Amino acid sequence: MQFFELFQNTFITPFVEFAFMRRALVAVLALSLSAAPIGVFLTLRRMSLLGDVLSHAVLPGVAIGFMFFGLSLTAMMLGGVVAGILVAGFASIVSRFTTLKEDASLAAIYLIALALGVTLITRHGSQLDLLHILFGSALGVNEQGLMLVAGVATSSLVILALMYRGLVFESFDPLFLASAGRRGWLWQQSFLMLVVVNLVAGYQTLGTLMAVGLMMLPAVSARLWHDKLPTQLLNACLQAFLAGAAGLLLSYHLDTPSGSTIIGCAGLLYFLSLLAAPQGWLQHLWPKQHRIA
Repeated sequence: MQFFELFQNTFITPFVEFAFMRRALVAVLALSLSAAPIGVFLTLRRMSLLGDVLSHAVLPGVAIGFMFFGLSLTAMMLGGVVAGILVAGFASIVSRFTTLKEDASLAAIYLIALALGVTLITRHGSQLDLLHILFGSALGVNEQGLMLVAGVATSSLVILALMYRGLVFESFDPLFLASAGRRGWLWQQSFLMLVVVNLVAGYQTLGTLMAVGLMMLPAVSARLWHDKLPTQLLNACLQAFLAGAAGLLLSYHLDTPSGSTIIGCAGLLYFLSLLAAPQGWLQHLWPKQHRIA
């Protein structure tokens, strides 16, 4: 009986009693369903670091929206989407018309974008505004923010479902897609737009610096558990939601920043996957030890 009461007070009561916890949980669920599958495709296409670059690249757009409209979610999200798309397009142009590779141009641009965004926010806002935009606050999600996150997640799932077949072909065999008369760059740019939109949707909950964590960590962990793409997608969504729910509870009970706590839980699941997953360390070390014995 005491165990049941402890379990209820620890895991259930916070979501039952407080509306802000319920909003945060729904926001995390929406991001888990939309961002985690995109992370799987990023790892599949060997573009994992692109998510980190774009999460920083949206900061100047968010800052410009903040300068003109204050803490307006709509303005900051639109500014972030435009900035992310411009950065991705500019990096492609630089790599196409110069000797620089795309990863080098992205690294240079994201550092410039991060510095510019921080400068703009600090000149036109307070230290608290900067911390809120950089690190987010899942427990501070209001109804407007929740509707925006839910709308982005719903749209992303529909678009990803429509693009699924083409993305799979373009990821595994881009030459076949080109020979079939379909332009690979169109799939590439459409996919990058999905990445940017999901990163911007997650900035209020996790911040621009942490939003990529819920996208990439569950996706990387899922690859250690499964070889087939559909099961990787399901596993990534499940891990993202578990990390989000656990992070919210820990943040509530321990009074820690919600965004970093959620990403910390996702990191813990990643390290557990490294140890216990079928393609993890223990599974590869055990046969060698057995042969030596």
